[in-house]
Amino acid sequence: MRALVDTCVLSEVQRRQGNPQVRKRFETFADENIFLSVLTLGELKKGIDRLKTSARKRALADWLNQLARSAQPRILTVDRETALIWGEITAKAEKKGKPLPAVDGLIAATALRHGLHLMTRNVAHFESTGVLLINPWDDD
Repeated sequence: MRALVDTCVLSEVQRRQGNPQVRKRFETFADENIFLSVLTLGELKKGIDRLKTSARKRALADWLNQLARSAQPRILTVDRETALIWGEITAKAEKKGKPLPAVDGLIAATALRHGLHLMTRNVAHFESTGVLLINPWDDD
C-alpha cells in the first residue's frame, strides 16, 4: 500500500511526545511507499514561520529542510491532471453542501491522481472526495 501523508500526520510524527500509535502506523510504511504533497511542505513551512524565533523554531526548520531533501523523489506537485480532478471533486462536494477547502481538495486530488491512500486524521474533510483514507489515530 502507498500513501500520501497529510500535514497533521507529519506534525505528529516529528513531535517528541507524539502519539505512539500514529508513529507506529506511519512506520509500517516503507519510505518508498510514503509520498508528500508540495502543499504539505507549504503548510509545514507556514506553521514554522508563525513561531517566534527560538531553538524549537530552528530545529523544526532544520527538520523540514531535511525532510524536503530526503523525500524529494516522492514529493508530488499539482499538475494539469491533478487540477482537473480537483475541479471535479470540489464541484461534487459543493453540490452536496460540503464545500472542500482548496488545499484539502488539492491534496485529495493528488492522492486520487497517483492512486494513493491518504493518511490523515481529518477524515471528515476528505470523505466526499472518494479518496481511500487511512486514519492512524484509529485503532484499526
